[in-house]
Amino acid sequence: MISSYQETHFGLPVFDFPRKGEDVPAVYPEAGSVTWRVAVASYDNEETWAEAFERFRAAVDLRGVVALIVGAWEEPYDTSPRSVIDALVRAGEELTELRSLFLGEMSSEECEISWITHTSVNPLLEAFPRLRELTVRGASGLEFAPVRHEGLVRLRLEAGGLPREVVQGVAGSDLPSLEELDLWLGTSEYGGDGTVADVAPILSGARLPALRHLALRNSEIQDEIAAATATAPVVAQLRVLDLSMGVLTDEGAAALLSGQPLTHLATLDLHHNYLGEEMRERVRRALGPAGVTVDVDQDDAEEYDQGDGDVWRYVAVSE
Repeated sequence: MISSYQETHFGLPVFDFPRKGEDVPAVYPEAGSVTWRVAVASYDNEETWAEAFERFRAAVDLRGVVALIVGAWEEPYDTSPRSVIDALVRAGEELTELRSLFLGEMSSEECEISWITHTSVNPLLEAFPRLRELTVRGASGLEFAPVRHEGLVRLRLEAGGLPREVVQGVAGSDLPSLEELDLWLGTSEYGGDGTVADVAPILSGARLPALRHLALRNSEIQDEIAAATATAPVVAQLRVLDLSMGVLTDEGAAALLSGQPLTHLATLDLHHNYLGEEMRERVRRALGPAGVTVDVDQDDAEEYDQGDGDVWRYVAVSE
């Protein structure tokens, strides 16, 4: 999932803008026909991301760019993307058609997800009121203050551990057009200190009237999230509920099934779980006949018995 680059993004093929010293194509694609990826070598200070962006700015008509991926910037394990964000904000009057932005698409070889250093992303939302999609990978130092954004349709925060203040910032935001929210809550070992109380405003649905796809996943408190979701008002308006990638056990699944009906969903995604075979079959029987696509595959979920009665279970993405 995060070990390789996307080949398509925002429904467009991804085109890598040449790094310094790489061959330059005779003709670049039309600005709006591709998603552009601009990146530099994370362990090489030969060129900063802002300098690479200036080359991009000179070669491509920014007025036509609709989707942009920010790959590695210089030393992302130690340097925030403040200069990256500043460069994008300065170019805001030219990037008038920008609709999708992915900040921090890096493979683990470039920088582990828990090491990616961030700063506040609010300037991006303020500078691009017509932005429809924002994805951020990594959460060390990440800030997300409560905001109102009329245009955002999809928000995805990928992290091995999402700080409580970030969860609270998202939960406190007014996002009337948001249809898909995807939060990787993660584990406390990597900064994921959010609680069920922090996601309560999301589960109420009060500020998210258009939400149809909710993912609260990759969490070490997945059982508690599932239990809270069982009675959450927002569920009635959803088509997709995603509680995957976390430490979901029979207890959480039972709580989810004992709550409000889920048969209106198109998809219930619980993949990467710690359910017993009997519970996985129970979930399938409860929802499959109603036409709900159910994913209860355990994938590579691993647990470690220390021999003293204590069992360690792992989220799908942490470091």
